[in-house]
Amino acid sequence: MHGLGFFKSGLDKMPVGHITSLHNEHVRRVQALLRSARRRAREGLLLAEGLRLVREAVLAECAITWAFYTADFATDPRGADLLRELRQRRIPLWEATSSVMAELSATQTPQGIVAVLPIPQLPEKKSPGLTLILDRLRDPGNLGTILRAAWATDARRVLLPPGTVDFTGPKVVRAGMGAHFHVPIRRMEWDEIRASVAGTPVWLAEVGAGTPYDAVDWSGDVTLIVGGEAEGAGPEARALAGEQHVTIPMAAGVESLNAAVATAVLLFEAARQRRTG
Repeated sequence: MHGLGFFKSGLDKMPVGHITSLHNEHVRRVQALLRSARRRAREGLLLAEGLRLVREAVLAECAITWAFYTADFATDPRGADLLRELRQRRIPLWEATSSVMAELSATQTPQGIVAVLPIPQLPEKKSPGLTLILDRLRDPGNLGTILRAAWATDARRVLLPPGTVDFTGPKVVRAGMGAHFHVPIRRMEWDEIRASVAGTPVWLAEVGAGTPYDAVDWSGDVTLIVGGEAEGAGPEARALAGEQHVTIPMAAGVESLNAAVATAVLLFEAARQRRTG
């Protein structure tokens, strides 16, 4: 076990060496962050795994705290380039054995690099724009995919009320593919949400009855609520939207769309309207 401290938490120089033990304090800390949403919230940290995600964090100029990598990752030209960039930014790096990396990874096939960084606190984008509220969404993959669509369509912000899956979870971050570093995401209580969207039209996505999505005016400051996969939106969301329900017309016999697919359809229609004026 190496006597290594933590960057910005008792570390006064960049560490050098290999980590071979699962009892290393850094390994244990990352494992705790991997497992516990409460731990991530308390420490204000999340994990980014893989070349693409860590590179996106670098491009977004996120303040990476420290990172682990494997020897195989360092020998790959793209991996070597990324590690060179991290060293230039004086990010503490440790080479870990493949067995240690397996314990730091949220995937069955570790990708050779795991970075720890502060949960991004991005400023909200200027209005007018679309505010997306995701109520009681349970599936991490769906949430990550929706965040990616929100990034692609330049949504103003995403608000997550109680009951929605933790957006800092490894599966969500992986599915978001960098969206966490570009989209303002806020956990909020319903009182805060109501105050935050006051004065904007609020639409609740529903299956079946409602205004067709391409007949809604999305061009201004507007709020869209999407409910969870199984239970749909809760009473607070329904009260906030009132009678303003939006729907996606579908062919006969089609019951519904996946939550992420449906949300992406709505977001891209809103983006189309804003783009065409």
